[in-house]
Formats: sequence, C-alpha cells, structure tokens
Amino acid sequence: MPITDQALAIAAAEAGAAVVRARYGSPLTRFTKIGNDFATTVDIEAEEAILDVLRGARPDDVVVGEESGRTGTGGNGRTWLVDPLCGTANYAARTTLVSVNVALLTGTGCAVAASADPFSGEVFWTDGGAAYVRLAGTDERLVPSAESRLVDVNLDPPFPSRDVFLAARMLADEDFIERFHPRVVSTSLAVAWVAAGRRAAYLTDRHDLSRSVHFAAGIALCQAAGCVVTGLDGEPLHTGGNGLVVAADERTHAALLTLVRRQRPEQHDT
Repeated sequence: MPITDQALAIAAAEAGAAVVRARYGSPLTRFTKIGNDFATTVDIEAEEAILDVLRGARPDDVVVGEESGRTGTGGNGRTWLVDPLCGTANYAARTTLVSVNVALLTGTGCAVAASADPFSGEVFWTDGGAAYVRLAGTDERLVPSAESRLVDVNLDPPFPSRDVFLAARMLADEDFIERFHPRVVSTSLAVAWVAAGRRAAYLTDRHDLSRSVHFAAGIALCQAAGCVVTGLDGEPLHTGGNGLVVAADERTHAALLTLVRRQRPEQHDT
C-alpha cells in the first residue's frame, strides 16, 4: 500500500532526526555560508537521509533542501521543503535545542508537515486538518494555550523590518516584560511549541516565511492547531508582509501586535 503524504513527512523527519541524535557530540566539520551562518557535516548527512526517504517514495516531486538546494524536475505542483537541522549553532555548541523540519507545499498551500525533536523523540505533525504530537507511537492532538505567558523572540538576523520592528527592542519594552515572560530560543522548534501549548507566542522578522525551509512546517502546525498566525503587521502571511507573529489565542495576538506597532516611528503631519 502506498505511503500517505503525512506518513512520509513523519518518516522523513524521523530519518533526519536519527542522524542528528546519533552524531550528537561527535567532531564536526563546519562549512561557512553567508555572514556568520554555517552548516556542519551533520546538516548535510541528515539532509541526505531525509532526501533518500522522500525520493524513494515520491521521485517526481521537487525537493528544496537547505543545504542541497532545489532538485527534481517538478511539473506536478508538489514541493517538499527540508530543513535538516534547525538550530545548527545550538547543536555545534552541544545544546539540544534543535528540530528537523519537513513540509509539503501544493497549489493550496502546505498540505502536510512534520517537525521532529531528535532528543525528546517527539514528532509534531499535521495532515493539514489538525495537528498532533507523536511520541513512542502514540499521537496526541495539539491544543494551544497562552497560560504559560512564555513568548519566544528570535534574535537571529536578517532584520528586514528593523526600521519598524526589532526583536531586541521588544525585549526591552517594559510592558512586554510585565505582561509576558520573554524567552530566546534560536530554533523553529519553538514555533511547534506554540501549537502544543508550551509557549504563548513566537515572534520573528524574516521574508516570505510560509515558503521557508525553516518555518513552513511550524507555521502549518500552528495553523492546523488553531493558533493565530500573521505577519508583523497583522496581515495574513500570503499577502507578502514581513515577519511572523504566532499566538495561542486572539487576545495574546492582539497584545503582541500592539507592542509591535509601538516600535513604529511616529508619523508627523507635513
């Protein structure tokens, strides 16, 4: 019986996670990318494991890997996005806050996605209709909650919206500190945590995140779980705005948008 897309996404993410887990703590060769960004031998090995799973089951699909780029001839409207190790700097410093992300884009958006935590053994996944976490073969539905008041803010560059929003300024906002409990976790695993009710919200500033190998899986999970997901301006992500605000509920989302807007320069009449 052919494997379903959702089962394939989970299997591919688990294959990458197995490599990441097995190679943890071993010597790593680094490959410089742009600026201070880098990849390691484990990024490449994990991506190869993921691609082997995807190509074996869906040879006609396009695959976009963070390390290998775009492969496949396409033509069927299906594109897999692969981030083999989100949190490379954490991993290289022997910190276990990382994730392995796999998402399938079709003409209607993100059809299925999986985000695996190599060290907890959890796989957060969605079939496009609902979101779940799988642990030891058991699936539990994800339920967002703002109860913790924990909000992760991504401090990794680039900052395309820095004139109107900068994460570092948000962390210094007294109202933000009073209402929420700020956290900084440099991995998109934190996006899945919002869907799971382990974080109240997540904010970052980037371009076109809904088609990003880093963020597509987490965004799909949060949308399927019922989170509020927009750009920094409050508009839907598909409208092309910058950044990402993911919140467990409308109240949290509205409070964060108010704090974001406070960073915008005052408009003076001329």
